[in-house]
Amino acid sequence: MSKKDSYEDQLSELEEIIRDIEDENISVDELSSKVKRAAVLIKNCRAVLNNTEKDVESILKDLEG
Repeated sequence: MSKKDSYEDQLSELEEIIRDIEDENISVDELSSKVKRAAVLIKNCRAVLNNTEKDVESILKDLEG
């Protein structure tokens, strides 16, 4: 993941898509592509969170030993 694709950047983009959908700022023509992009962003963010959780658990386990 490059700097421009950081977790924070992806989360910010996802939040923007959600706001646009909620505010009805997206045309019907754009809706499908925005929902697809949101799905990709959600998947990426979940992967980062899962990896971070595993890393933290591993570090804490090493500290206990």
